[in-house]
Amino acid sequence: MNDKEFIEDYIDRYKKSLIQTDISNEIIELKQLLLDVKQRNNKVIIAGNGGSAAMASHVCVDFTKQGGIRSVNFNEADLITCFANDYGYEHWVAKAIEFYGNKGDLAILISSSGNSKNMINGAQTANNLGIDVVTFTGFNIDNPLKKEGKINFWVDTKAYNIAENTHQIWLLMVCDLIIGKAEYSA
Repeated sequence: MNDKEFIEDYIDRYKKSLIQTDISNEIIELKQLLLDVKQRNNKVIIAGNGGSAAMASHVCVDFTKQGGIRSVNFNEADLITCFANDYGYEHWVAKAIEFYGNKGDLAILISSSGNSKNMINGAQTANNLGIDVVTFTGFNIDNPLKKEGKINFWVDTKAYNIAENTHQIWLLMVCDLIIGKAEYSA
């Protein structure tokens, strides 16, 4: 495959994830969950690994500042390393949710593969605490994290960057839907 073919194939992957995939009902349902959280004065917890953790930070700020929905993420190195050291890496998100989550909160958990044990365990803990879970995954349609969500956003790709960028567009789309427009003064 030459460079031009690679680029065409790459763009076609985004066309499939963004144009040929209808997630409008899920976006509307997530908007309502977020507004319900805001009305109850609860919060949104957003977590992911790697690029998805960076996305969690970005979306958290936008939900809070632009959408008026109190949101937190767990990207502090001291929190992650303390909890990973004391409880095991696969349990650090679950312990963070246990310490910081409240019944009526909403957890948005992001894992491109849907196989991240820390996100799966976090989802199970959230569900046990009465915290609704929304998942953003890709790769295999029957991945373990997707099975834990009340609403599940799944990208039909095995490419990390396609999955992560699609997840970010979907998350920011719901933020703009709450605001009611795509163009506004920050």
